[in-house]
Amino acid sequence: MKKIKTLSSIALLSAATLVLSACGNKAENTDDSKKASKFPSEMPKKEAKQGGTVKYAIETNSPFTGIFASELAFSKTDIDLASPGNEKLFDIDDDYRINNKGPAVLKIDKEKKTVTIIIKKGVKWSDGKQVTAKDLEFPYEILANKATKSQRYTSQLEYIKGMKAYHEGKAKTISGLEMPDGENGRTLTIHYTELKPGMYNSGNGYFTEGAEPYHYLKDVPFSKFESSDKIRKKPMFFGPYKLEKLVRGQSVTWIPNKYYWRGKPKLDKVVCQVVSTNSASQSIKSHKFDVANVINDQWKQVKDAKGTTFIANIPLAYRYIGFRVGKWDAKTGKNVMDPKSKMNNKALRQAIAYAMNIEDVNKKYNSGLTFQIPTLILAQYGDYFDKDVKGFSYNLKKANQILDKAGYKKKGKWRVQPNGKPLKITFLVQQGNDTQEPIYQNYLQQWHKIGLNINLYNGRLIEFNSYADKVQHDAPGIDMFTGGWSLTSISSEPSPAYLYSEGAPFNFARFVTPENTKLLNAIDSQKAFNHKYRVEQFHKWQKYMFDQAYVIPTTNEYTITAVNDKLTGYSVKPSDSNDLWFKVAYSK
Repeated sequence: MKKIKTLSSIALLSAATLVLSACGNKAENTDDSKKASKFPSEMPKKEAKQGGTVKYAIETNSPFTGIFASELAFSKTDIDLASPGNEKLFDIDDDYRINNKGPAVLKIDKEKKTVTIIIKKGVKWSDGKQVTAKDLEFPYEILANKATKSQRYTSQLEYIKGMKAYHEGKAKTISGLEMPDGENGRTLTIHYTELKPGMYNSGNGYFTEGAEPYHYLKDVPFSKFESSDKIRKKPMFFGPYKLEKLVRGQSVTWIPNKYYWRGKPKLDKVVCQVVSTNSASQSIKSHKFDVANVINDQWKQVKDAKGTTFIANIPLAYRYIGFRVGKWDAKTGKNVMDPKSKMNNKALRQAIAYAMNIEDVNKKYNSGLTFQIPTLILAQYGDYFDKDVKGFSYNLKKANQILDKAGYKKKGKWRVQPNGKPLKITFLVQQGNDTQEPIYQNYLQQWHKIGLNINLYNGRLIEFNSYADKVQHDAPGIDMFTGGWSLTSISSEPSPAYLYSEGAPFNFARFVTPENTKLLNAIDSQKAFNHKYRVEQFHKWQKYMFDQAYVIPTTNEYTITAVNDKLTGYSVKPSDSNDLWFKVAYSK
């Protein structure tokens, strides 16, 4: 993979994050993207002092669910809240490639088809106990045991020997997970049926990048895992801070983990506090928070804030519109497509895409800081991104022609299905900030212009937690829906299999085709260890997905973060992500 492009010296689409994003004052029709592109990606490096409290804004319009286990977490909000304590096993570089500077060392043996993870001596849980091989192995049991109902178990994990048998209840242990020095050792060796080219990158989906404290959680039944106080109220981590206080749905307070392996954290406390998106700009201007993401449609209200440094990047994240064409079969662990689904006609999906005036919306509401993307593979992935796929540009004439040709004839105001039956389409949209409603009312108007009777689910935008539940569990009566992924929280390795394969729970459109399976398999095949071949397969998949339009990529954005001038160490560079909160401090 070519070097991922980063801005000269941004978080879920307003967040990705392989996590669903809870995102959403009219702004003038201007473009501030050039200014944002010149912002640094980190705070100036200054001499740090000990002490102080940092208040970190978590911008959402819903109470957080508080699922503080990486194997079960679904919302980027929960992941952000846990970040001061929940350190991953591996540090990465700015291309998301795993290195050995973090808590664990990674060794890949192509001949033996093994991945070995060695936790470093001195990496301890916040109760002082050394992280062990069993703690490295336990996440696989959590993911694969059906009683936990984890959304993060995918067919990619079944390349681990014995994983499928354990998942199906045919084995009591996972045979491919070996602890050569015993459960209390520090080494886990994972045996695969075959290795994959993406395994060198973070977020590849073929092994986990976290640990769970087995000694602390072993008495919790898997069926009670997600609701357990040990997950929801008193989680245990090995990162720089440990949880001191939780106000359900509102805030989490962190204090230093005195056993932290890198050294003593500088801050006395980190307070993560929920704030509504509509209050974000005022909280930045009034210095209520020391770190807060800027809501792009509020940029003009905060750009002159005093005592604030703005840092920015373009994250591995995107928004999309998906079309429901099937369902998830929990028994088989597979998506099952319904060929008779209302939305299972690519002409209809294409027409909907061409009728969206995305660029006009971005300029009007987001100062140009949000921009349209053409494919489901982001430009940051270098040559894996196919620049020849131009995406769906606004074209009502073309949309009408596609529908006419496909037999969607007009009868009065609305078009009917090719079989002559009425066509009513229900669209699920999550709540957001003040501009969310007018943006999607605009799109409804565009679709009405081409004769498509598309209306909001229950006639309104849906609260995020309710929306997420409906999307995850294939609630009836939904034909299309908005979505968004923060890929750094889900799968920063570019392979799309984690999100769009037959065995991916996150494939919320539930589309499954032989060609899609073929192309995804090729991307992650043994041949794909050859970079040129893998690039070719990525390009084929992007062209196929553009043509089929089961999922329409819509936007990404500059993520601008407002940071207190007195802080040092805060950064949005990928290479700083794993030890970020260890570095954050007040300057002398």
